[in-house]
Parts: sequence; structure tokens; C-alpha cells
Amino acid sequence: MGSMTGEETRTATSAPVRGAAPEAERPAPAPRAWLTRLVVVGIVLTALNLRPAITSFGALLEEVRDGLGMSGSLAGVLTSVPPLCFAVFGITAPRLARRFGPAAVVCAGMLAIAAGLLIRPFAGNTAGFLAASALALMGIAVSNVLMPVIVKRWFPDRVGSMTGLYSMALALGTASAAAVTVPMTRALGGSWQAGLAVWALLAAVAVLPWIPLVRARDTALSPERSRVPAPRTVPAREAPAPEAPALRITRSRTAWALAVFFGLQATAAYITMGWMAQIFRDAGVPAGTAGLLLAVTMVMGVPLAFVIPRLATRLPRQGPIVIALGACGLAGYAGLHLAPAGGAWLWAVLLGVSNCSFPLALTMVGMRARTGAGVVQLSAFAQSTGYLISIPGPLLVGVLYQHSGGWGLPIALMAGLMVPQIVVGVLAGRDRTVEDEAAAR
Repeated sequence: MGSMTGEETRTATSAPVRGAAPEAERPAPAPRAWLTRLVVVGIVLTALNLRPAITSFGALLEEVRDGLGMSGSLAGVLTSVPPLCFAVFGITAPRLARRFGPAAVVCAGMLAIAAGLLIRPFAGNTAGFLAASALALMGIAVSNVLMPVIVKRWFPDRVGSMTGLYSMALALGTASAAAVTVPMTRALGGSWQAGLAVWALLAAVAVLPWIPLVRARDTALSPERSRVPAPRTVPAREAPAPEAPALRITRSRTAWALAVFFGLQATAAYITMGWMAQIFRDAGVPAGTAGLLLAVTMVMGVPLAFVIPRLATRLPRQGPIVIALGACGLAGYAGLHLAPAGGAWLWAVLLGVSNCSFPLALTMVGMRARTGAGVVQLSAFAQSTGYLISIPGPLLVGVLYQHSGGWGLPIALMAGLMVPQIVVGVLAGRDRTVEDEAAAR
């Protein structure tokens, strides 16, 4: 975790331009500490915006279905759109980051989220709602991939803590949207359009901290430069160190295990966000209470998303954490099937604990690669492949729900997927790096 990235190593060993003053004699850039604090603010605000587009829709799913005339199967398609967009657009994030810089891409992502959330409730039909949702989800997708990259770049010695902070803010945003969307809709006159559109304001605020970072071009002001010792002047005849060969990420078994783990935990998360409130409502729980139960599930990630990454970075293997989270998920699904209303609060808590597989997966992305370039490739591969894997899950739940007339089969599907999630999570948690595996094959 504390090893220098390839970029850091090259900076430490390459020669300065002849005639230039040694970096040790130059004063540190004045805005360095201020920019670092701004990165922290940007990370937190970005994380707050990565799930309200989904959980606000889940809280008002019945109202949106009635307003747009959607069937259960079509609603299932809509709940499958987030992972599809994350897979399609997330794979473009590394290329965009190389060309424009991570800060510029995340800034554009926040703008896309704000625009999509503002447009989609007033699109007037299902196709327009879907297109506007895709715009917002495109912004979420690229930000999803680049958050571990930004954390690794700016805080290479605090990956666990910063991933925990980011994951905690993400869980808080997810829970807040689930909890307050229904009462806020009522306060705005009962219009589901207003209840969904109001979340565009939060995304607009998240644009602001990234603007100075875009102007500073964070690739040029990367904080590693201020932490690396000043290089000594070397003879001009010495050639610069050669670039590391491109990492063939698909040769790594750990990368595949992490991608499948990411996909299965995402399947569980998006089924939960899209359908759990409806499960409780169909069991006789009032709409407002169902939204609160979904919020409880999401808010469990606030404390645990900070604790789990810190714990994970202290363990050589993360398999025990994977097993504990999976057991909570299996218990929650069993309770949701046997007594959905009677033990609703307990099932919400257990499923919330289980959903903390997401911050664990993000932490393992940073731990399973040694270099910054490796993290970029692993993050893009694991998230894009994982989200592709997760696409059928919410759709199958909608189809099974509509054709079986109940929640027995959908819940059985959710519980069944938890078993392979535990298996691949244990494999992904082994103490090894994708660079070593790719080089050995």
C-alpha cells in the first residue's frame, strides 16, 4: 500500500532539465495544502451524488410506474439501466482521464448528473425518462471508476481511510435519498416529478470544488511531486528509465475474481435499491415507512463503510470479511421471505450490512494493484465487467415478480446469488497483486 507508484518512481529517478534550479531549493507551491483539502471536499460531494439518482427512483417506483404507464417488466428494465450504463460508460473513464485529467472528467460527470436528474421527471414518456436517466448514470459511471484513482493519486498512504470516507459519504447520499424523497415529494405538493428533480441541486453543488482542480490540471499538480525527494543531477548521457509495459489485466485471476465479486454485490445492491421498498409495500408496510426501511438499509453503510476499508487494509486476506457480510445477506433474505413486515427493521439492518460489500470491493481494488496505472486498469476492468454481470439481476426480479405474482421466487434468486458472491470474494481477497499475476502468465 505504501509503495510508490510507477509515476512516483519515474519522478524520483529521472533527471531534471539542465540548468534548472533543484526542486529542493524551490518553495513548495502555496496552494498545495489548500488544493488537497479541496480534493477531499470534492471526493465527499461526488460520493454523495453517486446513488440518489437510483434510490430516489426506487422510493417513488410505484408513482413513476403509474405516471408513465409502465408494467412490472418494464420497471425491471429501468432498474437494470444503472449497471448497464456503468458498464458501458465506465470503460471509457481511463481514456478520458488520460486525455483531460481525472478532475475534469469527474467535474463533467457531476454536470451530467445534474442535467439528467433535472430533465428526466419532465420528459413526458418512458423513452425520455430512460434517456435522461442514462445521461445522469453516465456521469455516475465515470466518477465511480475514477474515485479509487483519485484516492490512490492524492492519498497513496491513506487509501483505506480515504476509501472509507468516500464510501461513507456514498452510503449517506444513498440513504438520504431513500429516506427523504417520499416526504419531500409530499412537501412539494405530491408531485413525483418535483420529488425526483430536486436531487439535481445536490449534483450542481458537487461541480464547484472540481472547477479549481480542473484549472490546475491535477495531473500536473499531483501531490506525489511534493512528497518525492529532490532528484540529483545526473550526467546527460544517462537515458531515462523505460516505461513499464502495459498491464494485461485479463491474465490476472484475481482481477477476474474481483470483477465477478463486484458484479454480484452490485446485483444485490441494485435489486435492493430498486425493489426492496416495493417488497415492504406489498407486505402491507406504508409507503413512508417502506422508504425509511430502505434508508435504514442504505444508512448502515455510513459507519461500516468507514470501518470496513480500514479493517481490510490491516488484514493480509479479506476473505473473513466477505464471509461475514454474505452471512448477513443470507439471513436478511430468509427473513424477508418468512416475515417481511413482522421483522422488517431487522431485515433492513442485515441487508444493509451485507451491502457493505461495495466499499470492501473498492478497497480491494486499491490493494490488489501496486501502481497507480494498475489501479486505473483494475478499477475500470472490475467495475465495467462487474456492472455487465449485474445487468440481468434487477430485470429478472421484475419478470419473476410479474409472472409469479409474489416475492418468493425473486427473493430465492437474491439468496442464491449470495453463495457465489462469497466464493469469488474469498478468491479476490487473497494477498497478491494483478501485476505479479499478469507477468507470471
